[in-house]
Amino acid sequence: MALQSLRGRSAFSSGRAAPKAFARVQRTCRAASVVASATAVKAPSLPYRVGHGFDLHRLAEGYKLIIGGIDIPHTKGCEAHSDGDVLLHTVTDAILGALCLPDIGQLFPDTDPKWKGARSDIFLKEAVRLMDEKGYVLGNLDCTIIAQKPKLSPHKENIRNNLSAILGADPSVVNIKAKTHEKVDSLGEERSIGCHAVVMLIRKDIA
Repeated sequence: MALQSLRGRSAFSSGRAAPKAFARVQRTCRAASVVASATAVKAPSLPYRVGHGFDLHRLAEGYKLIIGGIDIPHTKGCEAHSDGDVLLHTVTDAILGALCLPDIGQLFPDTDPKWKGARSDIFLKEAVRLMDEKGYVLGNLDCTIIAQKPKLSPHKENIRNNLSAILGADPSVVNIKAKTHEKVDSLGEERSIGCHAVVMLIRKDIA
């Protein structure tokens, strides 16, 4: 999906989320902007913005393991209110962080039944729409998925290609790394899966 196709419309228009839920997301973002404007000196229009995202989900039997929108064969999946896609949640938070907007938990709270079982690409597409609205494009994205099992190397290319399509970005600017946790703590003991992401956004007029 090209980034241009997201301009001027909400990513929720073809998703499962109701218009009222999207309106609430917009109000939250506007409220954050008003508070920032009222309490701080006007920020310059930065040529570059950097954001960091992190997410962790408990693994349990009876759930699908979905990473980057790809269904990964495994005996366990992520316990979550939505589909539990740890990578898409992390990248969404990284983009929102770079834009200094509320995080994914504020915009799409797990207390809201409208997001029950929702596909996580809905959240990421909305972050991309906000990025476009603020006048930025993706510079590059670096992600690290942390899981003891399953082995993700065979799936990394599919994950990267699908994530790039959701972002409307060339795969050459999207990097996916996968690491174990050396059998240490909940990640290493296969009780959870985590992810970190760092994103750089570039202002459109200089990209």
